[in-house]
Amino acid sequence: MKESILATASSVNQQSGSAEDQSSRRSARRSTAHLKMVPQTLDHREQLRMKCKEVADKLDKSRPMTKDEMEVVAREMLAEHGLDEGYLGWTMVNLASEFWRDQVAMVPPSRRLFLLPHCLKHAEGCPADYDQFGLDCKTCGACSIADFRGAAEEMGYRVLVAEGSPIVMKIIVSGYVDAIVGVACLNVLEKAIDKILLAGIPCMAVPLLSNDCRNTAVDEQWVSDMIHVQASEGTQQTRTYMHLMRSAANMFATDELERLAPRFRGGPRLSEMNGQGVGGLDPVCATEAIAYDFLSRGGKHSRPFITLATYDALTGGRGTTGMGAAHLESLSDQIKLTAMSIETFHKASLVHDDIQDNDAYRYGEETLHRKYGIPTAINVGDYLIGLGYRLVSREAATLGPDVASDIIDILAEAHTKLSEGQGAELLWRDSLNKRLSPLDALKIYALKTSPAFEAAMMSGVRLAHAIGEYREPVKVFARNLGVAFQILNDLIDWQGDDFNKMNAGGDTLGGRPTVLLSLALENLDSDEQEELLSLVENDQLSAEQRLARVKELYTKANVFETAYRLVDKHQQRAELVADEIQPEDMRRLMYFLVDTVLDRPSFDEAVAEPVQIDQDA
Repeated sequence: MKESILATASSVNQQSGSAEDQSSRRSARRSTAHLKMVPQTLDHREQLRMKCKEVADKLDKSRPMTKDEMEVVAREMLAEHGLDEGYLGWTMVNLASEFWRDQVAMVPPSRRLFLLPHCLKHAEGCPADYDQFGLDCKTCGACSIADFRGAAEEMGYRVLVAEGSPIVMKIIVSGYVDAIVGVACLNVLEKAIDKILLAGIPCMAVPLLSNDCRNTAVDEQWVSDMIHVQASEGTQQTRTYMHLMRSAANMFATDELERLAPRFRGGPRLSEMNGQGVGGLDPVCATEAIAYDFLSRGGKHSRPFITLATYDALTGGRGTTGMGAAHLESLSDQIKLTAMSIETFHKASLVHDDIQDNDAYRYGEETLHRKYGIPTAINVGDYLIGLGYRLVSREAATLGPDVASDIIDILAEAHTKLSEGQGAELLWRDSLNKRLSPLDALKIYALKTSPAFEAAMMSGVRLAHAIGEYREPVKVFARNLGVAFQILNDLIDWQGDDFNKMNAGGDTLGGRPTVLLSLALENLDSDEQEELLSLVENDQLSAEQRLARVKELYTKANVFETAYRLVDKHQQRAELVADEIQPEDMRRLMYFLVDTVLDRPSFDEAVAEPVQIDQDA
């Protein structure tokens, strides 16, 4: 049976690319609460962890395993030993830890991040406060946090007492650490798998002994062993997107941005104005200074990452190897400038969106129109669009006129489609007739959200070679990825009622057309439809009253579950494209984008039949 497990692991690890071979990676949306059992005795945990090590030692580690691949192997392990599937989550965490053990050990402790959960503290009487980095442990000795922290810091680790993958990804992308070790409950570890493991970031974790959020416990010797992990000889390097993520982010660091795209007008940066703001600048320099400041601030830089990663996938995938950082340093500036141009268009759209939606904050600061006024903000957005075209057009001699012309055409097409989608949304918002069909909503999404993904990928393709056979599959993939992403945004907009998001229901209060509204109008009776439409603009009721009633109507119409089924449907369509794409590096990238861009929030899940939607939507 062990040979069967290893054969299964090998087959899913290599991924041949056919639809039949790939079907195992599409895990249906389901409840996972019953899969998070922890073995009750230390002896049982030790035995199961050793089995994970035996299997992991035989796996091909040249590429990271996906969550679905790990699940296949973990289920085979549990079945072989007659163990309950409830241990699946725990087994997957330990399998992943053993997969990465040697590569974590190869990273110097000073380049590792040690992540601890605040729930290890004793809730009663804990003197620690929270700052922007998590729990500020007072090392009082009342719990194990101080012991673990002290041992790790003595070795040179960076230590963080907090939870959640977003802050960890920011630290990784910033370049401060190259590996992660941590302690967390299975709920947190499940959410982290897609963001961290799929990116190919070396990591290990010890699961807490329960999912309770207060006064929990952990196998302390396991934590100590993890902190002091030692490398073995002949460690196989695993492919990683970490270098590409860092390269995309680094282009917008102030000094690198100025080197790649020197400012035409010159003058001091806003950060050098000592509180004088734009008032201390030559007025001719002000627009450029504001635009460059905004371009260098915030964001995940996912679009330039997609361009760089697509180019890399089609030119040998060297950016994902152990020498990836050095290889990406050697990329021509023309390739980086093309990737940068995608971000300038994105940032321009954010400036204009913030004005149109009257948003108050962006990246934790006041939006540009709140800070400088609407006319200036519009002008800065326009400047960023012009800058995006210039970043490519001025490199025509090096890129080649045909390449530069094709990329500019790609950008122009995306720009036009995005404007059409945004225009459709605005016209609907200002119309007296607020009726909207699901197909209309999906068409708006396909225009408004998908073009940025398409332009980022298509530009990367064109940098590598002629677009040729990639044109149609990239369009289909990007369209479905973008639509699914926008539907998820609709769902996330409703998290506030139960998940403490401050601006919950903002799309409804802002009168924006969403697929949720369209599904409700399709499924409610006529009186309820009229009531729902009246709530969109009813300023006689408070925001809380409007949102509460809209949520009741949405729940009655089952729109949240139906919207999730739409996400599943568009994800499956994107995956069908990925199943057939060549080379393997490009296929892996598409899978990575699906699994990370379509990161689902933790809404209540329910099993439902696939929803039928128009194939042309």
